Amino acid sequence: MVEALKKTPLHALHQSLGAKMTAFAGYEMPVSYPAGVLKEHLHTREKAGLFDVSHMGQAIVKTREGALGSDAAHEKIAAAVETLVPGEIRKLKKGALRYSVLLNDEGGVLDDLMIARPSRDEDQGTLFLVVNAATKVQDFALLEDRLGARARLETAGDRALLAVQGPAAAGAVDKIAPGARAQKFMTMQSYDWRGAALFVSRCGYTGEDGFEISVPESHAGELAKALLEDPNVAPIGLGARDSLRLEAGLCLYGHDLSPEISPVEGNIAFVIGKRRREEGAFPGAARILKELEEGPARLRVGILPEGRAPAREGAEIRSEDGETVGVVTSGGFGPSLGGPLAMGFVAAAHAATGTKLQLIVRGKALPARVAAMPFVPHRYYRVREADYGL
Repeated sequence: MVEALKKTPLHALHQSLGAKMTAFAGYEMPVSYPAGVLKEHLHTREKAGLFDVSHMGQAIVKTREGALGSDAAHEKIAAAVETLVPGEIRKLKKGALRYSVLLNDEGGVLDDLMIARPSRDEDQGTLFLVVNAATKVQDFALLEDRLGARARLETAGDRALLAVQGPAAAGAVDKIAPGARAQKFMTMQSYDWRGAALFVSRCGYTGEDGFEISVPESHAGELAKALLEDPNVAPIGLGARDSLRLEAGLCLYGHDLSPEISPVEGNIAFVIGKRRREEGAFPGAARILKELEEGPARLRVGILPEGRAPAREGAEIRSEDGETVGVVTSGGFGPSLGGPLAMGFVAAAHAATGTKLQLIVRGKALPARVAAMPFVPHRYYRVREADYGL
């Protein structure tokens, strides 16, 4: 029997807004609204878009003794989480947010995720995680198994997740959570809204300034409607979410990252902290450290096809002289860019920016070149290397 699709707490709201629904990661999700993907994409770049990302997995890691409210408690659970990821989680300051990856023993990426250290003193000894929808069951099982006696995992299945992205996002979110406008990039803060605890992270998946808001399911619909009252905010579906992240050069797990691809190959080596590179105490360290030193055999790169025909996932990549050198993992049309774009893996010898390539689209070889990413400049709020812990 085919398992019924799950629904997010905003399902009725999507229907009332005229959304076209589709199956995604086991959920029935809005792919677009009446305005259409192109207009939704451009609206997000120009004003602000509201995304329902409640299908993502949310969880809290705690010490076995409970939230001890001390730096020592944070050190304990962060050290436990570091056995699964290559980032410097112990280094996180209160309220800091970090992008990282779960690794298998061969150094491949099992999932990419966000890890936050709460800002409140009484919450020290906990970490807040957001993982991908398609892998959350496996992720949570892995975490529960590997954390063992050192820490425990509590899934937050009673919380929804909304994203507000675009240059007008700060103004809209500040009306809900006064003070959010001044919140730094890659931080998470707690706010009270109508008796509900909101966890507001300044981050996003579009390349724009924006926020992700974790909210109890009981208040999700009310919060979404309050955000949509702002004339700058429009509902945005999965179609525009994908084109926005592609222009921003951001990975989609299961496409641009997988259990066979290392963070170095995936061109996200920044997730490997300085101390972790020195210690090497993370899964697959031997392979990953070797790739850092010698270079990987293949690398995720940006690709700009000539002409107007987009190259989709799975398209073969050939060198200028016809040798097969890689494959496209994400591709489509960039509304802000005004043309087709793609990402894919190519042999390292063909990964330099400007390298001429051929993309095989419907049996025809179309000219293309390796391009620097992001394709459209990031406009995150006060981007600083320190925010990434580099």
